[in-house]
Amino acid sequence: MGDGTEAQAPQQREVRRARVAVAAVFAVHGAVTGNFATRVPWIQEHLDLGAGLLGLALVFPALGASFAMPLAGRISHRFGARAALRALIALWCLSLALPPMAPGLVWLCGALFVYGATAGMADVAMNALGVEVENRLGRSIMSGLHGMWSVGALLGSAAGTLAAHAGTDARLHLGLAAAVLTVIGAVVCRWVLDLRSAPEEHPPPRFALPPRSALIIGAVGFCAVFAEGASLDWSAVYLRDVLDSSPGLAAVCTTAFSCTMAAARLVGDAVVGRFGAVRTVRAGGVLSTAGGVLVVTATGPALAITGFGLLGLGVAVVVPLAFAAAGRSGPAPSQAIAGVATITYTSGLIAPAAMGSIADATSLTASFGVVTVLALGLVVGAGVLRGPAREGAAAGGHADAAASSATQR
Repeated sequence: MGDGTEAQAPQQREVRRARVAVAAVFAVHGAVTGNFATRVPWIQEHLDLGAGLLGLALVFPALGASFAMPLAGRISHRFGARAALRALIALWCLSLALPPMAPGLVWLCGALFVYGATAGMADVAMNALGVEVENRLGRSIMSGLHGMWSVGALLGSAAGTLAAHAGTDARLHLGLAAAVLTVIGAVVCRWVLDLRSAPEEHPPPRFALPPRSALIIGAVGFCAVFAEGASLDWSAVYLRDVLDSSPGLAAVCTTAFSCTMAAARLVGDAVVGRFGAVRTVRAGGVLSTAGGVLVVTATGPALAITGFGLLGLGVAVVVPLAFAAAGRSGPAPSQAIAGVATITYTSGLIAPAAMGSIADATSLTASFGVVTVLALGLVVGAGVLRGPAREGAAAGGHADAAASSATQR
């Protein structure tokens, strides 16, 4: 007994150290997103883009992610999880410097495609390692890891807010941020688990079609991801263009949204454990719907910022719970989870262009009216996430493990 315990102690220390390291990687990944989101208005103004053209450009990160994500598993299979993550997180951080350097719309679309492709591959690699650490610890940690992503996004958006308020050129700001985050990512990747595939193991499949059982569950995830993506990409633009706010105050919107997302994710497991998945998502739908109403009726920045904060609070834990429900929905959990991932990434692909197109045809306020209706869909559709009898206890662990297939954060 004593010898066995002593032999396991170094392994447990390695796993605990790997948990801290992968949490730091999640934070770095989120910080890249947070820095970029606050400078979207600068890029729009610098290239003199209307809402429709900006929406078109913002399709390309999701398009790049959807295209490249299947490659992440193959890269990890060939080079090992640690080496793959180190390379992919470095590419993701460095891609942050590309969008503000674009001299025109076509170049911006190309830069954003690369930005999204590296984001998606790094996301898959770090989530796979997070799930492995969770399995070795024997308890749920994925909600906390995704909370760390949100904390990173919050810190990144705070840095971006300061840079925007100071009038710093986004090329300088994002270039420096890319360099700093690349170094941090390379350092912390030294302590993640170094998983390697067996020589005879086949690479993972490239694609998985969504089974019928996943479609309704995916629709709930679609609503949440649409609201999340729209708020992250368009909140600063909304305050600047609709409410005539300063660039610094407009960037605060992204910070408020990221802050409430982080808070909800950090306590998400405890809430789901207490109230269950259905009631948690239904309450989140009520909060996000109220937030959308505040946004579209706001006559000043304070109400709009509050509305975006409620949107973030309401949608934060929906996607992990949708993946958990998919994993329970049929005899092939991995295929169902992959199907829901496909649907939610489609939402991320559609949201930026849809918001811009609606804004061009009507107004940006009308665009967030659509977001409000989709948030209400969370209230209506929450029942499809119902789990077994001990729903609350099971949902946290299943949801967090399933979140390895999710997208953005």
